[in-house]
Amino acid sequence: MDKLTIISGCLFLAADIFAIASITNPDWINTGESAGALTVGLGVTTLFFIIMGIISLTVTYGLLMALHWHRKATKYARWIAFTGMILFCMAALIFPIGFYINKVRGQPYKLPNNTVVGSSYVLFVLSIFFTIVGLLF
Repeated sequence: MDKLTIISGCLFLAADIFAIASITNPDWINTGESAGALTVGLGVTTLFFIIMGIISLTVTYGLLMALHWHRKATKYARWIAFTGMILFCMAALIFPIGFYINKVRGQPYKLPNNTVVGSSYVLFVLSIFFTIVGLLF
């Protein structure tokens, strides 16, 4: 295994960890107030795409570990990681559509002024970033 493959595997593992951390934490949208703060979780479709992306990255990481014994695993790992990136990007596009719900009272792709994205969304964006950078190697 060469150094770039190891770096790519580490980036995919980091992206996988960030994505898992983002779905375990329910803080996706909040008002920022300490007392009575609104916390909204994920929609079902977004959650589905994120879970499928996590599975794709886990399979990719497993294929990169099997690279020592099976040289052709690299080709499959790249395509599965690319699929994971597409799934994460689909989730990132679908999630802001739900800003219109009564709890948030925004518009699709536009949050109200008193509402911000939470730490889970930041972790999710980091997982997308690490997946894309991992694909570059």
